[in-house]
Amino acid sequence: MTKNGNSLDQRTFSKLSRLYIFALSTIAVSVIISQVLVRNHLENQESDSTVINVAGRQRMLSQKLTKEIVSLSVSPSLENRISLKNKIKETLFLWELSHISLQKGNDSLRLPKQNSDEVKRKFTAINPVFKTIKLASNAIVNKLEKNPVINIDDLAANIKLVTNNESSFLLKMDAIVNQYDLEANEKVAWLRKLEFFLMALTLIILLGEFLFIFWPTAKSVKATLSELLLAEKRAKKMAFNADLLSVAKEESVKELRALSHAMDETLLFARISPNGNLIHMGNKFSRLFRLSNFNKEILFWDLLSINENEKILIENLINKHKKTGWQGEVKATAKNDVVIWLEMSIIPYRPTENKSELLIIASEITDRKEAQIEVERLTEVSFEEKMSQQKIISSKIIENQEKEQNRIAKDVHDGIGQMLTGLKFNLESINLDDIEKAKIKVEHLKELTANIIKGVRTATFNLTPPELSDHGIVPAISKLSKELGKLTGKEILLFNKTDFNQRLDSLTEINIYRITQEAINNAIKYADSSSILVSLSHSKNMLSIVIDDDGKGFEPSKVKKVKKGDGGMGMTFMKERITYINGRLFLNSELGKGTRVTLNIPI
Repeated sequence: MTKNGNSLDQRTFSKLSRLYIFALSTIAVSVIISQVLVRNHLENQESDSTVINVAGRQRMLSQKLTKEIVSLSVSPSLENRISLKNKIKETLFLWELSHISLQKGNDSLRLPKQNSDEVKRKFTAINPVFKTIKLASNAIVNKLEKNPVINIDDLAANIKLVTNNESSFLLKMDAIVNQYDLEANEKVAWLRKLEFFLMALTLIILLGEFLFIFWPTAKSVKATLSELLLAEKRAKKMAFNADLLSVAKEESVKELRALSHAMDETLLFARISPNGNLIHMGNKFSRLFRLSNFNKEILFWDLLSINENEKILIENLINKHKKTGWQGEVKATAKNDVVIWLEMSIIPYRPTENKSELLIIASEITDRKEAQIEVERLTEVSFEEKMSQQKIISSKIIENQEKEQNRIAKDVHDGIGQMLTGLKFNLESINLDDIEKAKIKVEHLKELTANIIKGVRTATFNLTPPELSDHGIVPAISKLSKELGKLTGKEILLFNKTDFNQRLDSLTEINIYRITQEAINNAIKYADSSSILVSLSHSKNMLSIVIDDDGKGFEPSKVKKVKKGDGGMGMTFMKERITYINGRLFLNSELGKGTRVTLNIPI
């Protein structure tokens, strides 16, 4: 029994061993067979990914080749053409090598020599398109190598061949890539059936590839696309801003040209070199001195006068003050021996960093100067004659002053002076290649323009206001108070106690306005006042105007001793004007208690 039992156990163990060996052998054989089959299949599949990559790269290379060829039409420089020609040769070589290798195989590129019948059929369809693009591209390269500066029109036909066939090549190449991909997928599908028992491991590997390769790559591509879109948006915005700056510059240049024309027609304006050579002379200047044709290299003082002494005086003035500037009266004698007096300003400026010029801004004051000379001549006669003629002289001076101020007001409005010339040259110097500096310069020019407008308003406001001639003294003083309040920020009030609204003689109104204007300006400039009150009252025969300020005050006795300066001369003119209209002026002031100026005018 024991013997038989041992024999049974041995047989069972032997059977089990054979079963284990068979099972293991079966597993081993199946694994070996699977590995052999898989290895054989993998050997066939080894080049599939390379084929697909090279086929896909063909699409990119054709697009790159087309882009480089088209770029020739927008790259006129020789250096760019040579660079593009070299790039085209490199791209064309790689594109042609890849195309042939996909069909005939290439060991260095690890491309097989065998293709499916369907792939061969598709290559047969794409080869004519490939040949057309290749021949056109080679023709372009050969022409550029023979003549790098060839006219782009001579390449237009070949460029058109490339661009016209590009889309067809891309479509057919897409079909080939898809066919390669389809065949590879069919092989992979067959391999999946063969390796069903390895599915779990394959899924794990695929899942790992998805989690650690494809998903991070997708996120990276998404982030890159977002950055590219943002960069495109910024580039569009910069291009839009550049267009706006260009349009603004063109509009400003048009406006400045119009203003420059108006300035040439209305101002006595000229530009000269530091040595005195004439650069430009305005039309009004030319007409005044009756100059039609002249050499721009001529000296400025030779144009102004035929008198040698006057030439020397003007030359010395310009040479002495060409760095610091100067303003004053100049006598000139025109070609017809007519004496012309000018109120002339010499203004140095630099249109560029390396160039300096002198602006000459002048106004004709011949009438005023002749009146002044007449006054000086009359001062030499006897005291009795001077007294009898005083009112006539004063009237003439006042009329000439008002005439001159009206003319200056018109000139200022028609042409806004030398500051606009500086604005013009600054604006023309804007460089649109540097957008940020151009923006800063445009902002600076806006500020400069605002200052010019404010200066013009201030200058023209001191001239004869239209309200005075149109509506009378009360509306004119009212407008004066409001405008000076806006310009200075001080509180300037007008109080018409008796509602005076009568019209007076024009010279009387002018003198009342000028005296009131001088009194308010003195309170603004010298009194350090915060508020000014102008009061009007009248009776049947008398108009009274009182100007009060809350400033620091002064001692009137000291003002009377001043022979020169704004304060003394201003008071002198006020008294002269009030005397001319048979009125009376009273000045009361104390230190720390403000100032009161009272005008009493018969009506």
